[in-house]
Amino acid sequence: MSANRELRQIRVDVEVADWTRARALVLPVRTAVFVVEQGVPESIERDAMDAVSRHAIARDVSGSVVATGRLLPDGHIGRMAVLAALRGAGVGAAVLQALMAEAVRQGLTEVVLNAQVHALDFYRRLGFVERGEVFLEAGIEHRTMRRSL
Repeated sequence: MSANRELRQIRVDVEVADWTRARALVLPVRTAVFVVEQGVPESIERDAMDAVSRHAIARDVSGSVVATGRLLPDGHIGRMAVLAALRGAGVGAAVLQALMAEAVRQGLTEVVLNAQVHALDFYRRLGFVERGEVFLEAGIEHRTMRRSL
C-alpha cells in the first residue's frame, strides 16, 4: 500500500486571499503539481485570471503551503493542486470547501469546474455533477462539473 493511501485526514488551515498575497505562496505548489508532475507547460499554467481570482492557501501544521485552488469571479473553480504526498488526506476537500464558502460569500449560487477525469470521484463525493463530454485541456482529459451552493 502506498503512503498516500495510508493517510487518513490531516489538519490544514485554509486562507482565501487575492493574488498579491497568494502568488509567492501558491506558485511552488502549482508548479510541482501541474508543470513538474503533469507536464503542463508553464506558459499555460499561469494566466491573466490569476489576478482577478481568489486563491485558497492551505497550510499544514508546520505552516508549509501544501495545496491551493482558485475561484474566478464567474464561479469557476480551478488550479486545484495538492502536493502528491498529501493526496487522499482531506486536504483537497478542505481547499474546495473554502472556495465554495468564498463563492457563497460573494453571492454566487453555483460553482463550476473542469475536473481531471481521474479525480471525478473526488468531486462527486463533494456534491459535484458531471455535465457534457470529456475534453482535452493541456493534454489531460477533463470533464465539466457543477454544484449548486
